[in-house]
Amino acid sequence: MISWIQRYFQQHFRIVFALILGSTIISFIIAFAPGSNFGKTDRRNAVTRPFFGYNLASQEDQGRIIGDANLSANLQSGYNALEGADLQNYAFQRVAALALADELHVPATSKQEIADFIKNLRAFAGQDGQFDAVRYGQFRDSLKSSNSRVTEADVSRVIADDVRADKVQRILSGPGYVLANDVKTQLDRADSLWTLATATADFATFKPSIPVTDAALAKYYEENSFRYTIAPRVVVSAAFFPAAAYTAGVNVGESEVRAYYDANPARFPNPAAKPGAKADAAADYAAVRPQVEAALKLERAQRLAVKAASDLSFALYDGKIEPGSAAFDSLLASQKIHLQPLAPFTREEGPAEFGHSADIAAEAFKLESGRTYSDALAAPGGAVVLFWKETLPSRQPALAEVRDRVAADYTANEKSKRFVEFGRTLRSLIENRLKAGDTFEKAVASAASATSVKIECKTLAPFSRRNPPKDLDYSVAGAMDRLEKGQLSDMVIAKDHGLFVYAIDKKLPDLSESGPAFAAMRAQIAAVNGRIGASARLSALVEQELKRSEPVVK
Repeated sequence: MISWIQRYFQQHFRIVFALILGSTIISFIIAFAPGSNFGKTDRRNAVTRPFFGYNLASQEDQGRIIGDANLSANLQSGYNALEGADLQNYAFQRVAALALADELHVPATSKQEIADFIKNLRAFAGQDGQFDAVRYGQFRDSLKSSNSRVTEADVSRVIADDVRADKVQRILSGPGYVLANDVKTQLDRADSLWTLATATADFATFKPSIPVTDAALAKYYEENSFRYTIAPRVVVSAAFFPAAAYTAGVNVGESEVRAYYDANPARFPNPAAKPGAKADAAADYAAVRPQVEAALKLERAQRLAVKAASDLSFALYDGKIEPGSAAFDSLLASQKIHLQPLAPFTREEGPAEFGHSADIAAEAFKLESGRTYSDALAAPGGAVVLFWKETLPSRQPALAEVRDRVAADYTANEKSKRFVEFGRTLRSLIENRLKAGDTFEKAVASAASATSVKIECKTLAPFSRRNPPKDLDYSVAGAMDRLEKGQLSDMVIAKDHGLFVYAIDKKLPDLSESGPAFAAMRAQIAAVNGRIGASARLSALVEQELKRSEPVVK
């Protein structure tokens, strides 16, 4: 019977293998994620929400939990490793581990333990992966800066807590039992030396004859009608205020132009500058000054356009003027404003006239009979005020309305299906030629001779999963799971090609239980197995605590 750990490794090999081969990692980072309302407390209804001695209804306690966890994760990984839900889950498990440490009477961390722990933190590791005293000294100096929000006391406290949490994690991990077959399976996967050949079939050159009949389109449309449902659309007109209309009234001084250039030098590269030449700030500025001045004027004209649009919207509101009324027409005429009808658009696509702007689309869908015009909105090249006419509900179009789109989708779908069948046939032909004694390249050429599909063969240098080529196609790695020496994979379908993988040779590593590789792999798997169990236990504690203090819904 295949054990649980073997199935786990087979399904998650890349993640787990990276974990067990890493030199250090956050000791009990999230394997399970209990839900919560962390950071979303309604202060009107919740005064306290106990969580292992903290109050989740308190912004101060929330900040302490997350702040400590973030510092802990950054010190252990050497970079900003966690954020969002991952950081929250780590923070919760860390608090649970410390609460369990108190329950188990784990002693306070000694100064020597802190010193030893610091030497293993990735944040203070040098290029060789070893503790770098200089780097650690620079970190301590940075804490003394007036800009630092973290003190040495904070760091010492967090590290001391991490030492205790790590002790709890090791207690919960246990021995991490591993079967010998599990170890052999992972050694096989990690260290077997593969020699592979691939054949890549170009999907673009596969051009089967696909008749498009009315009956076929009708059937395809009926089965996929949901793909052609027309979403709700809004019908509006727009008062557009182009920024270009205000540039003539914008004046900028030389100092302003230069300051704008200095603040945005990457936007204005000198087109005449030679690659590798020494930068000349004065010459670079002189070469692009007209463009800088034009960009600055346009930016300020944009602000004027937004102000003009805001003035219109405010005038309508202040004067209680309804669009379509005589007063409305008079106001537009007095300011020489013309309304531009926009083509109906959906929330997802936005108005084509304004670059399918998502912001404009979002505001347009807020309009209705009770609110018929928008505030001023920035638009490509200016500003705009929208005026609502109606919102069209979603509808199912007749096939005739979307026939061209349906025909294109049907053809693409049929081509993909036939490409899969082509792959099965081609694989069978290649296998027959391989059995007849042909080399892989010759077998592929022979099998593909009757097709117009472009197929390229490639032989990869021998490699193991532990040390794969940097440019190894993920499809090749996936196919290896189902191959043994002399076997040919099914065609793996990628975005623009189909891929066959042929195992020319496979050399097994030393699988003897007395070998050093076996002992090392057993220890690695046991550690991961133990940590998964520890993380599960901590996750259960977190979930139990959250449920215990969950607000009662009345």
